[in-house]
Amino acid sequence: MPELPDITVYVEAIERRIAGLTLDRVRLHSPFLLRTTSPPLSEAEGRPILTIRRLGKRVVVCLEGGIFLVFHLMVAGRFHWKSPGASVPKRGGLAALDTEAGTLLLTEAGSRRRASLHAVRGEAALAELDPGGIEPLLATAEEFAAAMRRESHTLKRALTDPRILSGIGNAYSDEILHRARLSPLLWTSRIDDAAMEGLHRATRDTLVEWTDRLRREVGDGFPEKVTAFRPEMAVHGRYRLPCPECGSPVQRIRYLENETDYCPTCQTGGKLLADRALSRLLKKDWPRSLDELAALTGKPRP
Repeated sequence: MPELPDITVYVEAIERRIAGLTLDRVRLHSPFLLRTTSPPLSEAEGRPILTIRRLGKRVVVCLEGGIFLVFHLMVAGRFHWKSPGASVPKRGGLAALDTEAGTLLLTEAGSRRRASLHAVRGEAALAELDPGGIEPLLATAEEFAAAMRRESHTLKRALTDPRILSGIGNAYSDEILHRARLSPLLWTSRIDDAAMEGLHRATRDTLVEWTDRLRREVGDGFPEKVTAFRPEMAVHGRYRLPCPECGSPVQRIRYLENETDYCPTCQTGGKLLADRALSRLLKKDWPRSLDELAALTGKPRP
């Protein structure tokens, strides 16, 4: 799922292309995309495009007259910039926004349709779509700590909860926790002030670093290779690959459709965190350290 760095670069690239132009037409290819009935999409057509915003993990097209088109890409939704009047792909095509300069296409890979579009009128209606998490790049250390400690959750859950922090998901939370040298399963109620300050710093540094990296990659182009898995990442999506800091094999916890990736040497004092599926299967034979894992697999520890 595109997160804060990816959405920021999307917003900037889209704004460079269509802000100040008139939205000539909205072509809805999938009826499952639109989640609202008032105002109708026809009211958006013919209006000047004022600006593009990020709202959490959503992209907001702001039109004159207080009309907002709010796109949530979910896991597999992606934007594409095409020539004026470009056709919407039959496979995976969801919608198109037409301007005189070009067409902004929205597609979604796979067969499940999760991406959404809300058309709303007024700032109050737009605010109702905001889960309420604080902006991690604007929050002070005190505001960050207060938000994280408001309820007792694991650090992984707290970082990815949009009611706590805005715009962070599975990928960048792994990178943040690795940079902070903290276990994803550490409870927010048990983290001391120094560690919380380090987590705040790691959050800012990780998001700024990746936003700047993506900006450099895109340049004046359009972000067409938005993915949650990048070889430059330290741990996310790098199960069994060496940690760039210590060389230990990256481990993971799998649950539902997501996974948490971490370095046991850098983050958990060498302890392997229980995989909710495999650890239940192995029970007492579940390896609890890298040394036990090496003995179980017959592979020497790096």
